[in-house]
Amino acid sequence: MRTPKVCLVTGASSGIGKATAIELARAGHTVYGVARRVERMEPLRAAGGHPLAMDITREADLARVVSTVIDAHGRIDALVNNAGIGLHGSAEEAPLDRARELFEVNLFGPARLVQLALPYMRERRSGRIVNVSSIGGEIALPLGAWYYASKHALEAYSDTLRQEVGRFGVEVVLVQPGIIRTEFEDETPRELREISGKGAYADVALPMADKAEEAFGPGTKASDPAVVARAILLSIETSRPKARYAMGYLAKLLLRMNRLLPDRAWDKMVTRTR
Repeated sequence: MRTPKVCLVTGASSGIGKATAIELARAGHTVYGVARRVERMEPLRAAGGHPLAMDITREADLARVVSTVIDAHGRIDALVNNAGIGLHGSAEEAPLDRARELFEVNLFGPARLVQLALPYMRERRSGRIVNVSSIGGEIALPLGAWYYASKHALEAYSDTLRQEVGRFGVEVVLVQPGIIRTEFEDETPRELREISGKGAYADVALPMADKAEEAFGPGTKASDPAVVARAILLSIETSRPKARYAMGYLAKLLLRMNRLLPDRAWDKMVTRTR
């Protein structure tokens, strides 16, 4: 293994964030995992990591966490922006207050952490910023406009950031998980039924909710979060990371199809009801 790095991982209480924090700790890195539910990060502590409570929408929390890591080590070598939430329902019906909250968690919180950590990386002329996006950072599907919009925005932000900070020795990486088996997906069927299950979009929302339950039920083909965690570990340890890492069930296939198909052909494919 290369020289151990000081890593800060958000959303470390479950799913991809939890798997990533533990993977990094087991690989010998110094890991600070942050999330609102600090009591759920005991597996990280057992792996030698350091759980910290943090709400990514609270400026004081972000500043406190970065100061804690800097005070202890004088540096942050890798920032993994993984925390995220979803919102499923038609663009017409989805509440805008929830859309704004989604952008605070999926875009503005990570961007603020970058602003807080980047000066220390620039000073050392070394660092890695890993932003966990989604295949939804490139593709779009029905009844997920705000989620896809937030991930598209995160990708554009990351591309510009990569162009800006490369000259300081700081690398920016986008991770694009496909269909992954996490708690994140548990809310999708409920949101679809709650927001769009009774109105003009019910004929799409209700079958989609049923399919979502089936897709993550017994016998699911969804990938384990460890698949993503290993890719993040690689992106941090390698000397020349790729700009994007796509992994997990259907990730590369769907991205390839989206890039090759004309827009109308893609629309027709993803809006088929049978």
